[in-house]
Amino acid sequence: MQSAFMVMKIVAISALVVAGLALAGRHVTTTTAADRVWSLPSFGGAMVPVLFSYGGWQTANFIAAEVKEPEKNLPRGLLIGMLGVLILYTAVNWVCLRSLGPQALAATSTPATAVMRLALGQRGATFIVAAIAISTVGFLSQSILTAPRVYFAMADDGLFFRAVAWLDPRTRVPVIAIVLQSVWTIVIALSGRYEQILNYVIAMDFLFFGLTATTIFVFRRRAAQGRMNASAGYRIPGHPVTTAVFVAICWWVVGNTIYRYPSNSLVGFALLLSGVPVYWFWRRRRTVRSLNL
Repeated sequence: MQSAFMVMKIVAISALVVAGLALAGRHVTTTTAADRVWSLPSFGGAMVPVLFSYGGWQTANFIAAEVKEPEKNLPRGLLIGMLGVLILYTAVNWVCLRSLGPQALAATSTPATAVMRLALGQRGATFIVAAIAISTVGFLSQSILTAPRVYFAMADDGLFFRAVAWLDPRTRVPVIAIVLQSVWTIVIALSGRYEQILNYVIAMDFLFFGLTATTIFVFRRRAAQGRMNASAGYRIPGHPVTTAVFVAICWWVVGNTIYRYPSNSLVGFALLLSGVPVYWFWRRRRTVRSLNL
């Protein structure tokens, strides 16, 4: 199912690019695009939805235990997937800017629909709306398949309700974890507007992207001290410079999101901090259970 959704999305995006280039025409810019005052915070605020659109790669790691030959296939999948996304999304951005121009592009909240309407009229607009719906269903489908694996792993490690680790004997699917994820998704969706939810999701995502990257320094140091097998690690081109740059960018995004959207970011941090006592409780419970055994 996920492969079918992926192919349909690629076809739809390719159709947008081809139709935009061939039929939408080229916008002739008569004024400059530098009418607005540029600043680093405004640039960072504009990057929030952009970074979200390029996200999703991290969820592949949630199912690493179920990937055949993960040492080889997981990095390969991440690299090929991100390269494909970069090519497709850069092509879409170029076509939108070429067809609409800076002013019209800034004025619309549905640039893909605007380009297809220029290229193929209302039929084109209807096509791209259907394609966006398919893309959304595909995204939600993969989220339901991947995110519950986190709850399942927590429960399996004794850090959450044991029932969440239950697998259906016939399908081997963590049904309770999937239901829990679905219910929580509905709660979050009903809790505010899309922009609000996006802001605190991005802040949390990039906080932990940066934290995860910092662990590479720890692992490399342990390997150098002989406390872990160095051959078990991965090659990271340009480390430590590339890793440090990645961490700095992640935390700049977090800081800028807090600065630009403090109330929305506060909600995200409140949700994060609410999990700390819960984690301590379950960790202590697991420790006590181990001692009793």
